[in-house]
Amino acid sequence: GLGAAMSGWARPLLLLLAGACGLALLGYGVYFDRRRRNAPDFQRKLRQKRRKEREKAKEHDAELCKMNNIGRVQEFFLQEVQLGEHWLSRGEHKKSVEHLTNAISVCAQPHQLLQVLHNTLPPQVFEMLMRRVPYAKQRLQAALNEQDCVEDEKE
Repeated sequence: GLGAAMSGWARPLLLLLAGACGLALLGYGVYFDRRRRNAPDFQRKLRQKRRKEREKAKEHDAELCKMNNIGRVQEFFLQEVQLGEHWLSRGEHKKSVEHLTNAISVCAQPHQLLQVLHNTLPPQVFEMLMRRVPYAKQRLQAALNEQDCVEDEKE
């Protein structure tokens, strides 16, 4: 009867509606992305953001340079873990991961710390962390190899 006839055309109609909604959403995304990229100050803002990130990285490297004794390293480690937890509790995952990678890069037992973080962090945050760890270790090594650090250690 009527139920059989309805199911015959309802499914293709639903698929068509779902496809149209998907296409509309995609079009909306493309439109706003293009509008954002073509904004007169987009490139300027992007350059400013990248410059700030580079300056922040340099400040961090300079701070690592100063850590030539174990007390300072432990202090830095605890500070970074606390900041990581602080930003995580506020939902700022990127900032949290930044501080936690700093802590891992100076940690005496990074594998144990990673195991604890693996058990406590949300999976997506832990994945972000694992992608950043190699770069944090490279930055630490580069900062410690700089001439300024070598000179500080001689004093």
